[in-house]
Amino acid sequence: MHRRVRIFVGGVLTLGMSLLFEPGNAAANESYAIAMHGAPALPPDFSHMPYANPDAPKGGRLVQGVHGTFDSLNPLIVRGLAVQQIRGSVLESLMARGNDEAFTLYGLLAKSVETDDSRSYVTFHLDQRARFSDRQPVTADDVLFSWALLRDKGRPNHRQYYSKVVKAEALDARTVRFDFGGAIDRELPLILGLMPVLPKHAVDIATFEETTMTGPIGSGPFRVGAVKPGSSVTLTRNAEYWGRDLPVNRGLWNFDEIRLDFYRESNGHFEAFKRGLYDFRIENEPLRWHEGYDFPAARKGEVIRDAIKTGLPQPSEFLVFNTRRPVFSDIRVRQALIQLFDFEWINQNYFFGLYGRSPSYFAGSELSAYGRAADDRERELLKPFAAHVSSDVLEGRYRLPATDGSGRDRTTLRNALGLLSQAGYDLDGTVLRQRSTKTPLTFEILVTTRDQERIALAYMRDLKRAGIEASVRAVDAVQFDQRKLGFDFDMIQNSWDQSLSPGNEQSFYWGSEAAELQGTRNYMGAKDPAIDAMIAAMLEAREHPVFVSAVRALDRILMSGFYTIPVFSVQEQWIARWNVIEKPNATALTGYLPETWWRRPDQNPK
Repeated sequence: MHRRVRIFVGGVLTLGMSLLFEPGNAAANESYAIAMHGAPALPPDFSHMPYANPDAPKGGRLVQGVHGTFDSLNPLIVRGLAVQQIRGSVLESLMARGNDEAFTLYGLLAKSVETDDSRSYVTFHLDQRARFSDRQPVTADDVLFSWALLRDKGRPNHRQYYSKVVKAEALDARTVRFDFGGAIDRELPLILGLMPVLPKHAVDIATFEETTMTGPIGSGPFRVGAVKPGSSVTLTRNAEYWGRDLPVNRGLWNFDEIRLDFYRESNGHFEAFKRGLYDFRIENEPLRWHEGYDFPAARKGEVIRDAIKTGLPQPSEFLVFNTRRPVFSDIRVRQALIQLFDFEWINQNYFFGLYGRSPSYFAGSELSAYGRAADDRERELLKPFAAHVSSDVLEGRYRLPATDGSGRDRTTLRNALGLLSQAGYDLDGTVLRQRSTKTPLTFEILVTTRDQERIALAYMRDLKRAGIEASVRAVDAVQFDQRKLGFDFDMIQNSWDQSLSPGNEQSFYWGSEAAELQGTRNYMGAKDPAIDAMIAAMLEAREHPVFVSAVRALDRILMSGFYTIPVFSVQEQWIARWNVIEKPNATALTGYLPETWWRRPDQNPK
């Protein structure tokens, strides 16, 4: 028998539990990659990511203009405004995302990963070549130190997920194992795979949670170079980067230097781009994308505009009904108010027809149920909850109401008034009143940005045509967040971040338990056992087709509840870049990836 040295961190298990999780006692599978569902798309001998150019030239500088400011170089804590680009370029994780897949990780600091069929534990085997930028090796001690540090002092998401680990131990100097104590969470091994690894020898635990302008030591392709507080940060290539020849890195990290220049004011930010002071920008303003790029360099082709369609759920905005309020407790009232929202007028007059619209919470992706008839797996999942999903949503026939774009559409007004009559409301002159109490139908729309306000004002005009007296209240960002977290509103505009691999956060978004917990994102107050059951089915799914069916079933229940008014969906990523920056022909499923770009060799400084 050989002796194995172990370092224990965190909770203590009984002898029986320790024996249960001894390597070899459970069917394990060591692999170069791990997928959330099914198998990794790339084979073990893959040479590079399909969206990267392995022959991309190295050298030159990429200058990125960032709207905002910063007062910290630590992106792993709550305090301060940190430079988020340090994650990935300076601080690496155990594994790297495959950006052509929903949620698959490939070896990075960890050359391989091991788990059992139930994913009751995960073991990471570190690459013996892995080094921090100070040439010190990356060890199991560093992994355990990072896990414990972020569990106790990291951002809320780190604390929430890493605290689920019951036991963590180093099996040897380059092997670390995390046990989950029987908890069923198939996503947790991947979440740990994305954990950033910090050098134990170079981190002061006592000051970790404080903002700092000292660049962290990491194992990534770049080091933090020159720093001008609040103004710019320069990342310089680590010439001794240990992982430059890994398949996940071939064709990535092609610049010798990345400089991040910060601009506090949006117009100044754009004017700097027009003058060539930085190399690319992500455009989020439809007016500017529609009209703002008619300047000499753009006309001459020196500035290139890329409109990229991704496979991700489209970022979407919704007006959210707080169903905790009696005014929105009747689903027919919510359906009527959806009829009265004139998207066509708003899209043409505010957004130049550049936005789309979908009632799906996974719009534009394979996870969306909108316009699709339920498959057999969905129908089986939904069978116990037949009353919770409308037939037209189940059959894929449901469509959002569309107006003629005039701002005075009669058909949608007539449909809305019919639904309101069924709900017990009648027009009394120009005021819509509850039939039995004569109480007018009124509510408040809470906003915090100028864009939210103009959408709310346009909607208020449409509501007035139906006799509904809505009001718009604008508050500052701090008050808006406080009222939103406390569910102290009638209606707000909101978006939910979605990926192709939704998981535990869905309970946080619309689970029944979250409806009563202030601080969750169940702003509509949904309390539906059908929603809870679909989330559970989604989390239990092991194969991708089964997972997709479960998410679509969840989408159908949410759409059938009419909890929100879909405002718009952003159908493309808008990227503008000077033509000195080139990119691969292939685009990742997730869209643009500056780490795969390079500078034209003839444009590099001599």
